[in-house]
Amino acid sequence: MTDLLIENLAEIATPIGTTPRRGAEQRAVLRLRAGSGSSAGSAGSAGAAGSTAPDASGVEILCRAGRLAFVGSRSERERLWGELPGTARLDGRRMTAVPGFVDGHTHLPWAGSREDEFVQRLGGRSYQEIAAAGGGILSTVRATRAAEAPELVELALDRLRWMLSCGTTTAEAKSGYGLSLGEELKQLEAIRAAGAAQPVELVPTLLAAHEVPADYRDRRDAYLDLVCEEIVPAAAERGLARFCDVFCEKGVFSAAESRRVLEAGRRHGLLPRLHADEFVDSGGAQLAAELGALSADHLMAVSPAGIEALAAAGVTALLLPGTSFFLAKRIYAPARRLIAAGVPVALGTDCNPGSSYTESLPTIVQLAVFELGMTIEEALTAVTLNPACSLGLGREIGSLEAGKRADIVLLEAPNLLHLAYHYGVNPVRSVIKAGREVYRAGNLAAATSATSRSIQGIQS
Repeated sequence: MTDLLIENLAEIATPIGTTPRRGAEQRAVLRLRAGSGSSAGSAGSAGAAGSTAPDASGVEILCRAGRLAFVGSRSERERLWGELPGTARLDGRRMTAVPGFVDGHTHLPWAGSREDEFVQRLGGRSYQEIAAAGGGILSTVRATRAAEAPELVELALDRLRWMLSCGTTTAEAKSGYGLSLGEELKQLEAIRAAGAAQPVELVPTLLAAHEVPADYRDRRDAYLDLVCEEIVPAAAERGLARFCDVFCEKGVFSAAESRRVLEAGRRHGLLPRLHADEFVDSGGAQLAAELGALSADHLMAVSPAGIEALAAAGVTALLLPGTSFFLAKRIYAPARRLIAAGVPVALGTDCNPGSSYTESLPTIVQLAVFELGMTIEEALTAVTLNPACSLGLGREIGSLEAGKRADIVLLEAPNLLHLAYHYGVNPVRSVIKAGREVYRAGNLAAATSATSRSIQGIQS
């Protein structure tokens, strides 16, 4: 594996650590800048998180054997490593380096499309009304069941290309559009195949308890038996899932039903996470806390008691502002109250065809800043270290520190603040996965220079 030096960076911005950041810690982001002054050192060896330290020699990142070997000033790197002959070099001029983005909540493999429902919602119909009429999740279930496995893989790969171009290097991916033994396994197999075919690392989650399928409408208990006694054991035995999820919501699965599914998952080695308190307070947050779930997701309707329980148990609140935005809701998850209570907060796209059709974590960061009231530093932590920890990967990814995997995003931005300040664009210029550049966007600066030369030619 070729070593890589990313040099001439305008800024490096990263949270620090291997455990979830909470409260005031969530905004403690180390920022190393090129400029005048002294170096803040290399991440993991010097420099306090939250500091902004300019360095006259510039700031750099050295990747060796797929790992981060050095993060800090050029002068310190030269002192420790010398001139590095034979090392590949990537010019980071006018760019900011951040950790590879981690999307902690996606519904990646599905077939079909629901733009007709989108138009209905614009006309005033609610998500619940559309679902009651046979649309919603069950519409996607029908389309996904009709798709062959290779088609599901290709559709997932299309979405992963978008994710990679937006800086995502690791993503959780759920089943949940099969709702039968064979179809849930088909989705999980598609996740495995898609993960092996491209650079974004996929972490699989079994979500067989996403909805009660139409053929079990009058036999809820029988479907729960199927999930707990057949689907969960089969997914675990085949090594197709790391987590077990459930949609704990009024009209879907109650807290008691959700507990049954998650406890079945735990018996078979699948760690719990859950959709909780999205539309009403269903007791999902308290259940997540009681079971020690890795995350409680959505939380637009979480109660004060739910927030207190999450904080006490250290459960990550994985917020999905794209869902509120896409459904034209005026209610967003209470990020500020969660952070003030000491709950670790993460962000995800909730990429799915019905309630949040986006693969872009930069867009989610912007929504978090504008609608959730999060600072840009808090939002960066929420798309890097905190979701990494919620996936059990905090020791490997989520921050730019020596020894961690070299997953890096280069933003075409002079500093971190532009990630939200310059909204409505994709700022991702380059993506490095395990020390190898796997995506590079078109050179906007070069295109602008070419245009300027053309204009000058016309004028002359």
